[in-house]
Amino acid sequence: MMTRAECARWLASRDGFLILTHGRPDGDTVGCSAALCLALRKLGKSAFVLENEEMIDKYAPLHENLTQKEPKPGDILVSVDVSAPHLLPPAALPLAEKIQLRIDHHYTSTSFAPNELVDSAAAACTEIIYDVICELGVALDEPIARALYTGTATDSGCFRYSSTSAHTHLVAAACMEAGLDAAPINLKLFDTVSLNSLRMQAWAIENTRFLLDGRVALCPMPKDTKEKLGIPEEEGGNLSGFLRSIEGVCMAATVRETDEGVTMISMRSLPGFDSSAVCALFGGGGHKAAAGGHKEAPYLEVADEVGRAMCAAVEQAWTAS
Repeated sequence: MMTRAECARWLASRDGFLILTHGRPDGDTVGCSAALCLALRKLGKSAFVLENEEMIDKYAPLHENLTQKEPKPGDILVSVDVSAPHLLPPAALPLAEKIQLRIDHHYTSTSFAPNELVDSAAAACTEIIYDVICELGVALDEPIARALYTGTATDSGCFRYSSTSAHTHLVAAACMEAGLDAAPINLKLFDTVSLNSLRMQAWAIENTRFLLDGRVALCPMPKDTKEKLGIPEEEGGNLSGFLRSIEGVCMAATVRETDEGVTMISMRSLPGFDSSAVCALFGGGGHKAAAGGHKEAPYLEVADEVGRAMCAAVEQAWTAS
């Protein structure tokens, strides 16, 4: 396991980087990849981000002029915010065994690279990338700061989650000192909701099971839900987070049917309740407050299993408290 300084020295001694993000990319993996790519370029190195076919419009501008469609011979592969190989986007899955450096912050992460820097105390992986950039001696500019702030703000829930630390705020402050205007980013990320997201939320309320006296919320989603509602696949918002925000709910999950026969699980929970422990039962993991999993089984069958597991976890935590 590397330190920040060792990771920086490893990067400084090499050239020709291709940075990989995880599937269904969020602000953290996109922010990490963009910030690291820009910092390496400021050192005069060749660096690109592998194009992610699952990128959504909200985060795509961060990768402008940074992406490469496919790896080239000799590329040094670096993954950021990827906790396990199977979480890479489909096109990148064959590259998993070729990754030479992994930087991550998930405490349930799987070791899969010869060189790794993992710090589960970081609220966002961009916090680690910020430290590595500082170790490299690269001064933040506005584009790097924008990428770092996006990842830090999104993975800390705009600095509301229990994982938020003094260091999380220091990274945000450094970004603002570099000339970043955080207000429009916060407006776009946290205070703007699309009509499609509202339609999905309305559907979710009507189709959610509230268990254990309303402390557990579980929403099974057939694969054609978005099609029937006229919503593009990449839109719809963070439904599990929305359900968790309902008063009285301690743990919430969506259980989504896919065309591939794999049921996908997305889970969110309040402090004191461990989403990652539940998702680990379904081949996944993540953070205590936010985690995911999957199982090759009919989605309604998986929903029943997930519901029982969440109820057991909430009851156990409730009793312990």
